[in-house]
Amino acid sequence: MRHTISVLVTNEFGVLSRISGLFSGRGFNIESLSVAETLDPKISRMTIVTSGDDKVLEQVNKQLNKLINVIKVHDFTDEEHIERELAMIKVTSNADTRAEILSIVDIFRAKVVDVSPRTYTVEITGDEEKIGAITELFRPFGIKEIVRTGRIAMARSPKQK
Repeated sequence: MRHTISVLVTNEFGVLSRISGLFSGRGFNIESLSVAETLDPKISRMTIVTSGDDKVLEQVNKQLNKLINVIKVHDFTDEEHIERELAMIKVTSNADTRAEILSIVDIFRAKVVDVSPRTYTVEITGDEEKIGAITELFRPFGIKEIVRTGRIAMARSPKQK
């Protein structure tokens, strides 16, 4: 099963290494990792996506909670949450294909962030499926390069009753 885990940590040297080592030491691959400061510059949020057995991941969560620099661990797997990624895709373009590429950009609510005589660089945010869909539509034009961030996640706010 795929797990999206949010870890609040103190923003100190070596924390990322200790946490990634905990995963690799137990044979888990980190599929996606995103780290950034929170509102408090002394605290960072790590969003880790991994796949594996639920019982073993439960042990990993317990081990994470034992690390000194870890403030809070939250597994979003069984909870309603919002996930997003950012991707930049450099797609080959010419006079014949520019209009069609711009049409795809518009449909996906993406944005052209760079133009050259032979390429468009497109920025898109969304879930994994949305980024995969636009990538597949751009493939016939020729994709020069793709850069993706790791996934980020946030719990949904409780609904008002």
